[in-house]
Amino acid sequence: MKKFTLKQLPSDNLHLVHPQRFRIDYKKELNAAQHEAVTSVNGPHLIIAGAGTGKTRTVVYRVAYLVELGVKPDSILLLTFTRKAAQDMLRRAAILLDSRCEQISGGTFHSFANSILRRYATRLGYEANFTILDQGDAEDVINLIRTRLKFDSREKRFPRKEALYDLYSRAVNTMTPTKELLAVDYPQYLEQETEIQLVHTGYVQYKRANNLMDYDDLLVNFALLLKQDEGIRAVLSDRYKYVMVDEYQDTNRVQAELVKLLSYKHRNIMVVGDDAQCIYSFRGSTIKNIMTFPEEFPDCKIVKLEENFRSTQPILNLANEILKRGSVGSQT
Repeated sequence: MKKFTLKQLPSDNLHLVHPQRFRIDYKKELNAAQHEAVTSVNGPHLIIAGAGTGKTRTVVYRVAYLVELGVKPDSILLLTFTRKAAQDMLRRAAILLDSRCEQISGGTFHSFANSILRRYATRLGYEANFTILDQGDAEDVINLIRTRLKFDSREKRFPRKEALYDLYSRAVNTMTPTKELLAVDYPQYLEQETEIQLVHTGYVQYKRANNLMDYDDLLVNFALLLKQDEGIRAVLSDRYKYVMVDEYQDTNRVQAELVKLLSYKHRNIMVVGDDAQCIYSFRGSTIKNIMTFPEEFPDCKIVKLEENFRSTQPILNLANEILKRGSVGSQT
């Protein structure tokens, strides 16, 4: 009997099984593109999945496939944009296969960053019991700094706390200088750039002095930790041997950097997304991440899920025409 083998699979992490011993008949339950995405294991992979093409189903089946192959569940990391999405996917995988799928590490970028920083924050000068500021709290701290610097009583109108928070957050997530963002989004405040920078400096210092992090700090400090500490980077890359990211078109530059850092040793990274949509642009997400993934990983395998299970052909034709015209308009 011919043995079932997979090239380049780490022998210390897998107990290879004969395909006939799989509980799930993947070839029967998936279409050709989905099956290719699910059974592609090692190395970088980009899955282009439009709405209605079974993207979630593909992720769920790949989770089950990895577990059936013998991958230890706690060495699989599934990053999503909501905790509910991760829970739903792992629950569906557990129903499909068994409870091992619920042992997989799954959640949002922020929750995963928080869990790691709780263990290693002291390496960055924080205490492990740091407090996380939600948006409202962060805006209040910014307003406190704004008031202390007496920028709230100037004759010339100064940006409100909400605008300042948005500005600082987008500067961090897009890795763009504040001055550039002011010129585009708040040109009326451009001549107050020095004062705006002073508020930001005070905000950063206040957080550090009081052992505080806002949501953006979770991602930035996690990336900083991985870049600065080679030992921790190696430990995490060794632990999470298979990294999967859902809705990759909605990641920002910091999140894309985290993906590369986490997978730098094994490069077993699969990102799934739709290159025709991006719904979190207000958080600094960029469609460029999914477009440039093949440049970051030149040897990546690209699989396109194109069979739509939701819409009729006339609707799909109309949608494609709209997308085509939008693409042409953006280039002119």
